[in-house]
Amino acid sequence: MSKLINDTFIRALLKQPVAHTPVWMMRQAGRYLPEYRKVREQAGSFMNLCTNPELACEVTLQPIDRFNFDAAILFSDILTIPDAMGLGLSFSEGEGPKFSRPITTAQDIQALAIPDPELELRYVMDAVRLIRSNLKGRVPLIGFSGSPWTLATYMVEGGSSKSFAKVKALMFEQPKLMHQLLDKLAQSVALYLNAQIAAGAQAVMLFDTWGGALSADDYQEFSLRYAQQIQASLTREVDGQVVPAILFTKGGGLWLESMANTGYDALGLDWQTDISLARQRVGAKVALQGNMDPVTLYAQPDIITQKVRTVLEKYGHGSGHVFNLGHGILPDINPEHVKAMVDAVHQFSPAYHTQ
Repeated sequence: MSKLINDTFIRALLKQPVAHTPVWMMRQAGRYLPEYRKVREQAGSFMNLCTNPELACEVTLQPIDRFNFDAAILFSDILTIPDAMGLGLSFSEGEGPKFSRPITTAQDIQALAIPDPELELRYVMDAVRLIRSNLKGRVPLIGFSGSPWTLATYMVEGGSSKSFAKVKALMFEQPKLMHQLLDKLAQSVALYLNAQIAAGAQAVMLFDTWGGALSADDYQEFSLRYAQQIQASLTREVDGQVVPAILFTKGGGLWLESMANTGYDALGLDWQTDISLARQRVGAKVALQGNMDPVTLYAQPDIITQKVRTVLEKYGHGSGHVFNLGHGILPDINPEHVKAMVDAVHQFSPAYHTQ
C-alpha cells in the first residue's frame, strides 16, 4: 500500500513533532455535503450506502477531495456489530436507528454470536481496503467502532434513548448478565477493529457516545473496563508503523485521568471540557483530540476563525493535539464554514509548533 504523504495526524497522536496541528471532523463524510446527499439518494437508504463498499468509499473521499483535512474516517455506522449479531437494524428518517429484535432476556444474550469481521462484516473490510487504495497515501485512514456500553444501550433499548431506563435496569438488577453482554461485545469490537487495521486502517477510534450517561462508579465498571479490555487486544503496529488508538467518551470530562490510564494514545474531548485544563490533568500520557462546539459552525467564517484560535491557544504549544469538533458536525452546516475552520487551523497552528 502507498506510504503516507501527510502523516501529521499519526505523528500528533503519538506526540511527535509536527509542523501544524492536524484537523479532521467527526461525521466529516455526511449530510452537510451536497455530493454526499446525491450518493445517499442513489443508494436508496442509509444501510444500502453503508453496505456498498464502492459508495462508502466514494463518500469517505468526498471531504478529502473538497477540504484540506489531515485524516479520512471510514464511512460506516457504530451499530454494524449488533446488526451482524442479527438484531435487525434499520433507520427511519428523523428517528434514528431502530432494532426490530432488541435484547429482552438472558437467552437473547446467550444466543448472540460474535461476528466474523471477514464474513458478516465483510462489506466494512472491503470498504476499508478500497478507501485505503484510493487514498493513495494522501492522508491516514481512521477505522472505528462503538464502545461495548454504547452498543449495549441501543441493543437493550431497541434504539435511541433519553433515560436509558431499560439498559440501566438490566445493569442494576442483573449486573452479571450485563457483564456477559459487555464482554461479548468487547470481544466482537476488538476483532472488528483488528480486522479494520489488517484491511488498512492506520488509526482506530472507539466511540463511547453514551458513557457520560453513567455515574462515576458505573462508568468505571460498565464502560471504561471494557474500553481497556479492547485496547489490550488491539494490533498496535503494522509494517513497523504504530497504529494509534483514540478513546472518545461524550460527557467523559470528569474521568480524564482514568481514561488516560487505559493505554489509548489519545482522548477525544467533547466541547464542554476545557482543553487547557484537560492537558494539565493528563500531562504527557496521551494526546488530546477536539474540541470546538459543533454549533460554532453555524457562525460566520470570521467568528469560526476566532473560535479556532481560542482552542489552539488553550491547548498551547507543542505536539499532541488533533483539532476536531467536540462531537459530530450537524447536517445543515454550510460547507464553506467547514473550509473556514480547516483553513484557520492550518493558518494559525504552525505558531504553536515552532522550536
